[in-house]
Amino acid sequence: MSTAQVIVLNGGSSSGKSGIARCLQAVLPEAWLAIGVDTLIDVMPARLRLGSEGIGFGVDGEVSVGAEFQLLEDAWMAGVAAMVRAGARVIVDDVFLGGAESRKRWESALDGLDVVWVGVRCDAVVAAGRELARGDRVAGMAEAQAELVHRGMTYDVEVDSAKAEAVECARAIATAAGHHA
Repeated sequence: MSTAQVIVLNGGSSSGKSGIARCLQAVLPEAWLAIGVDTLIDVMPARLRLGSEGIGFGVDGEVSVGAEFQLLEDAWMAGVAAMVRAGARVIVDDVFLGGAESRKRWESALDGLDVVWVGVRCDAVVAAGRELARGDRVAGMAEAQAELVHRGMTYDVEVDSAKAEAVECARAIATAAGHHA
């Protein structure tokens, strides 16, 4: 079994991806970078976090993305892939709002690399409770995304953060990625 160069975590908002990514960094024997879509959003100009060309958050938790956001996201994906090709190992923390189409975009960017695709599941009620406790998300986003992001998806491994601790999920992912944790 070969060892992965990239681990892509897909799950809805507040599903536990970021915690799992930090645990993966702790249990994997090599150094891994954890890069999330939230970081991309944070470094975008404020106008793209508010308008129709960027990313928008509806009062019901619905997320919309515009053309300018997608252009920057494509560049970000290519940049992540370039880091991996330059020798870095990367854990990607993402939310596939477009389901299988979102994965296809990543597959294109990561072409030729050894990738482990991970579905991070979390019961919608549990995710909504985490969202409320965080206080930094639009209410309803976690519940709306809990199943949406997994439609039409297949994974190398799936974990359920409502049923297992982040470190247990990380160990299962590490094993699937060809590492013993």
